[in-house]
Amino acid sequence: MSTKVLDGKQFARMILQGANHLSANAKLVDALNVFPVPDGDTGTNMNLSMTSGAKEVKNNVNSHIGKVGTALSKGLLMGARGNSGVILSQLFRGFSKAIEQKETINGKEFAAAFDTGVATAYKAVMKPVEGTILTVAKDAGKKAVAVAETEDDLIVIMEAIVKEAKASLNRTPDLLPVLKEVGVVDSGGQGLVFVYEGFLAELKGEELPEAPQSLPKMDELVSAEHHKSVQSHMNTEDIVYGYCTEFMVKFEDEKLSKQPFKEEKFRQDLSKYGDSLLVIADDELVKVHIHSEQPGDCLTYGQRYGSLINMKIENMRQQHSNLLFDEPASAPAAKKPEEQKEYGIVTVSMGSGIADLFKSLGAHAVIEGGQTMNPSTEDIVKAIKDVNAKKVIILPNNKNIVMAAEQAAQVSEVEAIVVPSKTVPQGMSALLAFNPGAEISENEQSMKDALQHVKTGQITFAVRDTSIDGLEIAKDDFMGIEEGKIVVKSKDKVQAATDLLAKMIDEDSEILTVLKGEEASQEDVDRLVSFVEEQYGEVEIEVHDGKQPLYAFIFAIE
Repeated sequence: MSTKVLDGKQFARMILQGANHLSANAKLVDALNVFPVPDGDTGTNMNLSMTSGAKEVKNNVNSHIGKVGTALSKGLLMGARGNSGVILSQLFRGFSKAIEQKETINGKEFAAAFDTGVATAYKAVMKPVEGTILTVAKDAGKKAVAVAETEDDLIVIMEAIVKEAKASLNRTPDLLPVLKEVGVVDSGGQGLVFVYEGFLAELKGEELPEAPQSLPKMDELVSAEHHKSVQSHMNTEDIVYGYCTEFMVKFEDEKLSKQPFKEEKFRQDLSKYGDSLLVIADDELVKVHIHSEQPGDCLTYGQRYGSLINMKIENMRQQHSNLLFDEPASAPAAKKPEEQKEYGIVTVSMGSGIADLFKSLGAHAVIEGGQTMNPSTEDIVKAIKDVNAKKVIILPNNKNIVMAAEQAAQVSEVEAIVVPSKTVPQGMSALLAFNPGAEISENEQSMKDALQHVKTGQITFAVRDTSIDGLEIAKDDFMGIEEGKIVVKSKDKVQAATDLLAKMIDEDSEILTVLKGEEASQEDVDRLVSFVEEQYGEVEIEVHDGKQPLYAFIFAIE
């Protein structure tokens, strides 16, 4: 059996089986997590993202493979959840772009599309980290191109892709130290392997089992750098450029005749002005996002190619929600431009108590989500629209939601920026720094500055035995996490909390805000408050019932 030509209908079936295979094994990917916290959601994010893409394909089945690819790209873009989901969407955005004009493709075109997808994904990540899903995709793409030089059977090419993806996955610990420390491989890469296995099975006319693969023993794990994956190594606070700028250039023939537009040169030239650069171009215009200290220089450069439109000084880029809490407003009023608010604040929370707290601080829309279920790009876009404001500020409050928020801001019809809060305390601090009378660029800067003035602590429980960062942790131990790093453990949640606070509170600490979770009792709170009052009498304590799941306590220290 061989396949020399791939059309849209067969490609659609490949996508559906790839999505199904990933879905069947999503919990396995979730369970393979470097940190033993109960929010390992790489598999969930990739599954929901791929499912969104597959749904769009299912609704747009066509013999024209380019049209199927376009549907996949659209579905993935709007459904992208978490960092892993966003990167997956970029891989297939590039793949789909490479085939969009083709009714069918052959082996070389098939291989080249994978390679194009890799290039697109790498461009979307400003600081790519090797040893992640990006590496797995890159190695598989290169192998595809090499095999296609002498082989025209798509099945053989896809077999080579799967084989190389698995081999690359097994090499990830050699590239990323934290993986080697824990003895595992990258979870996003494992998720991608499941997708590729589904593609291959469909090409061969096989059906993969719907039952998930069995979980391996911990010392045999093959998966999961989640919390310290690509975007964790690309911390927004590492960016030293203060102004986030977005603009579009509408090409003008007169200017292009003097200086023809070349996307790669355009991107390289702009990269001199800053960081977090994203350039997307078509035949009529180019869209730019950049963090820069000289936004004016960026605009001036863009004018070489045409006229400037949709200029914004802001932050952007890019997961799932079931509950959206909006301020009540009648439909007719929401549609009247004269009643549109100047500013709208969209934030993400876990727990109804935290949602109420954000609303009391001025948030207009609170998307219920966070650790175990990240909102999608589409969820955030809907929230942006529903707040009915000229300018919208998004607070993700979770590092795994930042990219989805930025992507939502990018495709929003109104001016929208992301203040990259990675924790609930950071989001609260940023919201308190918001000034409704200031320009959006000023608010962006002051709210981002506020992120640096609050320390975050969390108490949660271990879902398995592990050894990490010098701590031997047993299943069900309570762990104290300071700024994303596990620093203490205990069999008792209050003991873990007091040990954590002892490390976090210093002579500069003035206010301790405690968010009580579902796992904590009032007795636990009373013990904790007594400890702080006895040990740190100068520190003011505020306690709120956050009702958040998984985390017994969340601490904000200012």
